Amino acid sequence: MTRARATEIREAEQRTAAQIVGAQEVVFLRQPDGILQPTIELRKMLVREIRRFRPEVVVTGDPTIVWAGEDYINHPDHRAAATAALDATFPAAGQPNLFEELEQEGLYAHKPRKVYVSGWGQTDVFVNISETIDIKIAALRAHKSQMGDWDPEPRIREWAAERARGKEMDYAEGFRVITLESDEDWEKNHGRVLPE
Repeated sequence: MTRARATEIREAEQRTAAQIVGAQEVVFLRQPDGILQPTIELRKMLVREIRRFRPEVVVTGDPTIVWAGEDYINHPDHRAAATAALDATFPAAGQPNLFEELEQEGLYAHKPRKVYVSGWGQTDVFVNISETIDIKIAALRAHKSQMGDWDPEPRIREWAAERARGKEMDYAEGFRVITLESDEDWEKNHGRVLPE
């Protein structure tokens, strides 16, 4: 398997997974697999996308998770991507004097309101995924080159049920939520009222 062929397969699988969850666009930054680093260049690429899409919320992994349990080491690419995403989200995307050259592309500073960090540890917000867990499982199954013969469904249901325990829901995702801008400031600075 060549690196180019692996990239082609994984991008096709990601497009399929995105279609399953209803995402309309997937942006591939095409960084090298297995040796990703949270460089300034990667941070700038992510700042470009944050400024282009101007999200209210950024969802990323937890860069501090090295191992979980006794049989799992978090992939270094996952840690590097999470570090780069956090550094791009705050403070870089919202500071006009950083990556000023992006203004020539019509991309101006934008500070997301919140960051949702997924992980197994310090979670303080639990989102009910009882109605969407089947979609999550189907999207994961689309990554056939990563899943091999393993069916993620039993494990995903077990993890989501553990997170939901005692929370009046069947399945949950847990996040640590960082609020970068209050609801009032967001509404004032962006001219739109947040839903209740």
